[in-house]
Amino acid sequence: MAEKADKKETKEQTNEKEIQKIKKESEDYAKSQGFKLNPEEKIVNFIIKGLLKNKKEKGELYCPCRRVTGDKEDDEKIICPCIYHLSEIKENGKCHCGLFVKA
Repeated sequence: MAEKADKKETKEQTNEKEIQKIKKESEDYAKSQGFKLNPEEKIVNFIIKGLLKNKKEKGELYCPCRRVTGDKEDDEKIICPCIYHLSEIKENGKCHCGLFVKA
């Protein structure tokens, strides 16, 4: 039973490391572009978990708020950061999923 708990803890630690890695990369990217990550930590973590789920299940960090079609050319457009995020931030103050917001 303890072995099973150890595996779960190790998996959770790995997930947390992956979340922190994506968060750092996203923060760095946002800063370089003149915007920032959403200040709501729960939203950021929810989106990043969706990105990681898509990476595991579909092979790429597809935006969890957009539909993966299976058409490689179309789907490349929704790999985070998607091609829409800059215009969405400019027009709406945030990208569609809310990961990135105006600074």
